[in-house]
Amino acid sequence: MTRFTLLFLCIVSGHSLLAQTNRYEISFENAVHHEAIINGKFTDLKSDTVAFRMSRSSPGRYALHEFAKNVYNFKATDSQGKDLQISRPNPYQWDITGHDGTVNISYTLFANRGGGTYSQVDETHAHLNIPATFMYPPELSERKIEVDFKIREDLNWKIATQMPLVSGTTYSAPNFQYFMDSPVEISDYQMREFDVTSNGKSQKVQFVLHHNGTEEELDTYFEKVKKVVLAEKEVYGEMPDYDYGKYTFLACYVPNASGDGMEHRNSTVLTDVEGLAEGGMKNNIGTVSHEFFHSWNVERIRPKSLEPFNFSEANMSGALWFAEGFTSYYTNFILCRAGLITPQEYIEGISGTFNYVWNSPALQFFNPIEMSYQAPFVDAATSVDPVNRENTFISYYSYGSVLGLALDLSLRQNDLNLDGFMKQVWQTYGKNEKPYVLEDLHNSLNDYAGTSFGDTFFNKYIYKSGMPDYKSLLESVGVMLQQNPESPYIGISAQLDGDGNGVIRTNPKIGSPAYEAALDMGDVITSINGNDFPTGQQFNAFIKQFKVGDMLKIGFERYGKAKTTSVTLKSDPEYSLHLMETLGGKPSKKQLKNREEWLKTE
Repeated sequence: MTRFTLLFLCIVSGHSLLAQTNRYEISFENAVHHEAIINGKFTDLKSDTVAFRMSRSSPGRYALHEFAKNVYNFKATDSQGKDLQISRPNPYQWDITGHDGTVNISYTLFANRGGGTYSQVDETHAHLNIPATFMYPPELSERKIEVDFKIREDLNWKIATQMPLVSGTTYSAPNFQYFMDSPVEISDYQMREFDVTSNGKSQKVQFVLHHNGTEEELDTYFEKVKKVVLAEKEVYGEMPDYDYGKYTFLACYVPNASGDGMEHRNSTVLTDVEGLAEGGMKNNIGTVSHEFFHSWNVERIRPKSLEPFNFSEANMSGALWFAEGFTSYYTNFILCRAGLITPQEYIEGISGTFNYVWNSPALQFFNPIEMSYQAPFVDAATSVDPVNRENTFISYYSYGSVLGLALDLSLRQNDLNLDGFMKQVWQTYGKNEKPYVLEDLHNSLNDYAGTSFGDTFFNKYIYKSGMPDYKSLLESVGVMLQQNPESPYIGISAQLDGDGNGVIRTNPKIGSPAYEAALDMGDVITSINGNDFPTGQQFNAFIKQFKVGDMLKIGFERYGKAKTTSVTLKSDPEYSLHLMETLGGKPSKKQLKNREEWLKTE
């Protein structure tokens, strides 16, 4: 979001911005059918034609979402109630002419996806992402905004948001950018809060939970949340200076929600279908860790490429390997430090991400910066044409996460650590909210760890797609990185169809046995070595009965025609990570000391 000063008395052209306030009202009488009615009043208009737009993108998301698709029944009148002329220059804009200095708008919004990007209205809640809900006039973006949320008192609804309360059910935002960055949860929620002191200043951390569970379950979960908050404060040495002195988690763990998490300046959205009693007590805390870390890294340690956030276009940044990826590194790392998962769970949990990154053919096409550029195509973006992501893309979340691991362990060999680097970046860019460019991160690492170290890391692993020496790095903390050269590998997944054959469900990875044998996604495997496609076990488990070097004769159909090919199995490239002692090894005292310092365990 655009960084702003909380300015409430500013004189522009003889008019007070406080007096020039854009006002909205939203009501939910037809919540059962997922509709909200939005009204807006805009005064002191100077332009003959005033444009009203729905956003095309949303903070924390990088792809286009075209929120205008769920708007209908749009009307516009002047101060006397006279209907105004409306024209549509594009799919997401309404141009109003003939007004008398005032425009009143009204429209209906259909909203039925409860996550971090969209809005959901039903009889359990009004879960509102502001860009997906409210139209805005771009020319009035510096005005103050007030919204009256007409809650359903019959449903015992209450309002939770990072916006400050004006009175009653009316909340305010100092300008358009802050408004768009302020999600709202309206429901019969439960709330817990605690005070966190930093630099002599006490701030509130609130946890708002809309769920079908008990107060006792929330109490138990809130203790976990507090541990996460305090562990992340330790990384940076202090809390951000939250506007209005509070930070609010807006959690919806209900069956009608969608699994998601979305950071905002002073709040975050957390949604999942699992309630605390249905697995959410353990499975949802990672999203808490990830999103709260963003209140430093992304919200205040901010890439200049996302500043200001553009609500009319896709937003692209080459820094997401750091902004999202390093945050992902800390996600489970913090859970381990806070005692919410064991060191063994943490280490073994890295394996999936590690394999996804370092066994990807995409490394030959894009470095972490270029992977970050792909965000508008992959970040909840939708399209109907097939893509080759298995071979051309690695998530910047995952890529940055394993690079964060490498950087942390590399720094520790020089009596430094990633916490120290994050503190330095925070003090230089985040605390003062000075947006950074990639060169700034490079220079910061040079300043922190020395030019030789910083240049090596960036030149090998950021500007290029090199793989750090994880084997020695992990051994320094008593962790084994292994591959099994005797395990066979084919490079595809296949699932039974209704006829007892196997349909290849993924693009074969470049260089894999299946790829070299010219098999492709959509091919239907009818036989293997003259036998029917296996039933009763997973395809990859079936492949494990063979040996590396074995040749399989595959019968398959493509576009209705029968074909055959031969596949020679290779060694499985998969890695596994384990604590040395779980494999019968005995880490040295130095290795154990390094691990304890790394994970901050006792």
